[in-house]
Amino acid sequence: MLISYKFRIYPSKTVEAKLMNQLELCRWLYNRLLEEVNKARKEGRKIDWKDTQALIVKLKQEKPELKNVYSKVLQMVNYQLWSNIKALNELRKKGKKVGWLRYKTSPNSFKTLNFNQSGFKIDFERKRLILSKVGEIPIKLHRPIEGKIKGIIIKRTKTGKWFAIVQAEAEPKPLPKTDRVVGIDVGIQNFCVDSDGLAFENPKFIDRTLEKIKKVQKKLSRKQKNSKRREKVRLKLAKLYEKLENQRNDFLHKLSRYYVNNYDVICLEDLDVKDMVENGKSSTLNRHIHDSAWYKFLSLLAYKAERAGRRVVRVKAANTSKRCANCGYIVENLSLKDRWFTCPVCGWEADRDYNASLNILDVGLGQSRTPVEGEPLPLVIPYRKVIEGQVLSMKREAPSVRAG
Repeated sequence: MLISYKFRIYPSKTVEAKLMNQLELCRWLYNRLLEEVNKARKEGRKIDWKDTQALIVKLKQEKPELKNVYSKVLQMVNYQLWSNIKALNELRKKGKKVGWLRYKTSPNSFKTLNFNQSGFKIDFERKRLILSKVGEIPIKLHRPIEGKIKGIIIKRTKTGKWFAIVQAEAEPKPLPKTDRVVGIDVGIQNFCVDSDGLAFENPKFIDRTLEKIKKVQKKLSRKQKNSKRREKVRLKLAKLYEKLENQRNDFLHKLSRYYVNNYDVICLEDLDVKDMVENGKSSTLNRHIHDSAWYKFLSLLAYKAERAGRRVVRVKAANTSKRCANCGYIVENLSLKDRWFTCPVCGWEADRDYNASLNILDVGLGQSRTPVEGEPLPLVIPYRKVIEGQVLSMKREAPSVRAG
């Protein structure tokens, strides 16, 4: 399987100028190929990736500067274009209303150079990344790379930092069997509640950064476009967003690692987050949904579970909160405000999210189970314990902080 490693690189001013120039050339090429695709569509001609691939050779005569970019990188620009077109077509097949691809008109809007299969070399002794038609770049190899390197993607962030994403083909590393399964219900009040009665506190990083973002955003709107002062404030805003993303990713990586290490089968709801936000009436709720990044959490679980020999099961989000985990009766009038589930038929009472996690586990395993009596309330784990890595060694009988 393909594993990605992200390393910080430190190009010199000369090398950075080359990288910036190549990014701009790739942006021009992307727009030129998209122009050809749109022209063929309007004329009713059929065109595919082979046609645009052949066009790149002709464009090198039209724009000789393209020869300053490694050929594989240019080919991957074409690949990216057709991947985007394919993604839009898939959405149309599903009945989604989508438009056509937009041109990358903004400078610096193309942020990656994809060296696929060739054109790169890593000198591990000198800690240098060598790229064709670019040169040598110091690289911080903070962890060993396992497997055969298949490609390297160079990426520039909005804060001006450069990273090398190394893609390596590595063998799976199955973890020992635990004979444990779990159902997980994600939410806002707690990031997730599982069928073992654990609730992980939602860090809500956005709430602690929002006021700073608003102040800097207000300053940015008052600055004159293309001025040095505006660029200074834009950089400050970008750093705030970057820190927010780093905090979120750190939490999600550690929490997903906890579940992969401790369970053989992990069952979760397959939520349509985009639809939830579009139909949401509360801006605060929508902000917290975006901040929670449930889809990314699911993606991290999936790739880590695949390598560890675990299984992630996606369950349709239908009545998981309204169904009684004890007898199966569906309480239709249960609203989002109701945080406590009470079954009018069998009398089962439990925390709403804990009840949902039991139902998710039942559907994921295709079986029915009886809830654990005496544990209708989840044990709440502070998010700082996740960040500090304490959950990896946490035992179920740890001192509890009961919800409610």
